Amino acid sequence: MRLVWISLFFILGQVSFAQETKDVEETNLNVAIGIDEIVKLDYKFNTKVSIGNDSLIQLILAPSKQEITFRGVKPGKTSVTVRDAVGEIRDKFIVNVTSDGNSNTVRELRELLGDIEGLEISIKGGQVTVGGEIVVPDKIGRILTVLSKYPDVLLLIEYSKQTQTIVAREMQDVVNKNGMRDVTVRVVNGDYWLEGVVNSEGKKILAENIAKAYLPDTLSGLGQAVGGDRFRGKVRGEIANFINVNEKKDPEPPPKIIKVSSQFVELSKDYLKLFAFKWAPFMSNESSISFGKNEAGGITTEENGTLSGTISRLFPKLQSAKQAGYARIIQSGMAVTNNEKSIFIKKESKINFAVGTGEAQEAREASILFQMTTVPKIQNQENVELQNLNITVSLPNGEDSAGNPQVTSNEIRTNITVKSKESAVIGGIVQSNSNTSYDKNDPDPTTAQAEGDTAQASSLFEMLRSKSYTTKKSQFVVFITPEILDTATQGTEEIRKKFRKRER
Repeated sequence: MRLVWISLFFILGQVSFAQETKDVEETNLNVAIGIDEIVKLDYKFNTKVSIGNDSLIQLILAPSKQEITFRGVKPGKTSVTVRDAVGEIRDKFIVNVTSDGNSNTVRELRELLGDIEGLEISIKGGQVTVGGEIVVPDKIGRILTVLSKYPDVLLLIEYSKQTQTIVAREMQDVVNKNGMRDVTVRVVNGDYWLEGVVNSEGKKILAENIAKAYLPDTLSGLGQAVGGDRFRGKVRGEIANFINVNEKKDPEPPPKIIKVSSQFVELSKDYLKLFAFKWAPFMSNESSISFGKNEAGGITTEENGTLSGTISRLFPKLQSAKQAGYARIIQSGMAVTNNEKSIFIKKESKINFAVGTGEAQEAREASILFQMTTVPKIQNQENVELQNLNITVSLPNGEDSAGNPQVTSNEIRTNITVKSKESAVIGGIVQSNSNTSYDKNDPDPTTAQAEGDTAQASSLFEMLRSKSYTTKKSQFVVFITPEILDTATQGTEEIRKKFRKRER
């Protein structure tokens, strides 16, 4: 029984080996350059097809249709091996690529024009043809140059529908931007139809001239340039003007709108550096001696207490300090108006305070103000003239010794021309104060007193040395920015965002 199993295993192994080493029948296939050969297979093949020499032939695979297209590149012989989905070799082709006069022409044209999208070069009816739908119109010049060297080539070229649609859209956009908003452009059977209504014959002609400027090179001109009557088929891409003229005056355009923005910026800096040295010891004397006359008329002397004294402020006083400050204040305003119409914008708040005491007390107020007035006028090249421009700004500037608020006012008046959407500095003032003092800063200005109501103090000596340096700088600058708008809502998106209502 064991011998039977060994024999059976040996026989099955021989059969399996014979199946694996079975040679696939080779199929001879002749492919002429310029004439594609399509081979239909009866199985799902692996897309990784082996080619002996891929410089001789190009394969176009269509797995869904189980088809392989053989396209010759240059003369020669090579092999092509096709496997099925599991990797088994199913077909082996011996491909012989041949060429004649037409094949050589196809090969040369593919080398020169093969990278142009939509162009097809092949042999049909024994004649080399260049056809297809061109996607990029700019390639026409290149095709013209190449085909001028091949007078026997038949031209069957058209523009693709996608290209024509893009060209029509560009035509319509430019026509609409030139004030003819009721004119449309569409592609009908390869031609460009201009349709709509204009109010003058001149605009109708203008629309047609604009469309012609965007029209690609005509294929009829290409055919004549490279060999006379070799272009086959209908010549398309012409302009058909179906615009109707309705004579009437153009409506008055709405007045231009101008937005004027101003920014007031004030910067202030202050710096203080102080050093002081004072040594002024004091001494008090509490003893006393009195001289007088007694009842008998004689002179008498009386001494009260004992001789004593107190020395105060024996140690010197030192003072050193540095102080610095920086402040920036920004006020901005914006207003929109029609061309050559005045602008007035104002924001004011008041601070009330009292001056004096008792019956002499009276109420006063300090105003915090921002005000802008001007008359904008549009000039050539988007320049805006700001006539009678007046900007007034009043800002708080601390308090006086009595605690009353102080206000600083700044005002500028001018006439200036600024380009739209550009900012210009229309004026400003710089103030700078510096002060250096010597021996004026007493670190201990109080008067020394000894203990007791009757104490008397006298200064032994006084030494004072001090130096202080103070600097203050302040400046304000006014910026102005005009902008020409199409509508009043344009350019106010940022402002509307700040006031947008949010709900949970």
